[in-house]
Amino acid sequence: MVLVAVPFAALQIGGSPTAVGLVFAAGLAPRIALTLVGGVWADRLPRQHVMIAADLVRGVGQAAGAFVLLTGYAELWQLALIAAIHGSGAAFFTPAASGFIPETVSAPRLQQANALIGISRNVFAVVGPALAGVLIYAFGPGWAYAIDALTFGLSASLLIRLPAGVPLLARKKFMADLVEGWREVTARSWVWASILYFAVWNFATAAFFVLGPVVSDRELGGARDWGLILSGGAIGSVIGSLLALRFRPRRPLFVGYLLISVAALQPILLVRPFPVLVIAAAGVVAWVTLAFTVTLWQTALQERIPREALSRVVSYDWLGSLVLMPLGFAVAGPLADVIGIDATLWLAAGLLFVSSVAVALVPGVRRITRLDEVSPLGEEEVEHGPKASLADADLEAAQALPARPSHPVG
Repeated sequence: MVLVAVPFAALQIGGSPTAVGLVFAAGLAPRIALTLVGGVWADRLPRQHVMIAADLVRGVGQAAGAFVLLTGYAELWQLALIAAIHGSGAAFFTPAASGFIPETVSAPRLQQANALIGISRNVFAVVGPALAGVLIYAFGPGWAYAIDALTFGLSASLLIRLPAGVPLLARKKFMADLVEGWREVTARSWVWASILYFAVWNFATAAFFVLGPVVSDRELGGARDWGLILSGGAIGSVIGSLLALRFRPRRPLFVGYLLISVAALQPILLVRPFPVLVIAAAGVVAWVTLAFTVTLWQTALQERIPREALSRVVSYDWLGSLVLMPLGFAVAGPLADVIGIDATLWLAAGLLFVSSVAVALVPGVRRITRLDEVSPLGEEEVEHGPKASLADADLEAAQALPARPSHPVG
């Protein structure tokens, strides 16, 4: 809902695309800046408590946004501040949530749990914008902010019902904890190569989201067709998460990264452009592979990274994923002005395809197998493979019981 409410609220007040960009940037900047901080504190404190606090902070922020919009006192700086609060909360919630899943679900059910979370997230990614559009058209963006505030309260109330975990990290100096997390990343080629790949992928795909509306406006059916193209991606995400419930490839990351290479089709199909239904169908396929592979990646981290360092590693993952996105959005338009829209889309497609194949061929990536596979491990996995944590004894005992339902991810 917020992805629709924020731009319309900014346009209502600022009246220009620049206002929209400023509010979105205000939300993204603190998320990038605070992600590593969130990872350290999620490893230091009970992760459930970090998640609840992040939900409450974001809920208060969105409630404030609803108040100023509904009372007619909203100004652009207020929307930017509220977006910054939202981004700051996400910087703490996401690393804590990824680390909390293995504390809640038994090891054999991790992929299924991640898939179920992906299904809920992606279903609401389809429903949320449609509901927000109706609310904004009928009543204005303030009500979308109000409903979003309530959802954070609901999330916190559900998290309170789960048994609280315990901190696994002996507290040291902040920089020492941060360096230890970095060592966990750099010690495994499959982790740092994947994070580098995500940075490149998000940088390249920005061209599609910047230039796609331009092509749609000039050569297709405008906003209607662009909305249909984006809907194809949302539907594909749901299907990909459903597939991850059952399909467990023997070499998950190798298979997943090769599958994502088909995402290069979408920018290529915009060059001509092909009919909108063809582009939307390519979006379905691309986002099926993306949602499926993201589930495999999250599961691999949760299975192989020491429990007491997991949130810090996840924070480095998110930092790598986000850090080049603003640059991708910033350069796509000027680059298209210099070399043309078609050439920029071809360049983006080539980068998506080549980076996907290249990371799949990294030896450490190819050696990652399902944990139930009996196969020789490479030297890296022998030295830096699954490690015991303080919670392993409790986990082994819990595996004899049915898995608990997974938690909601905001």
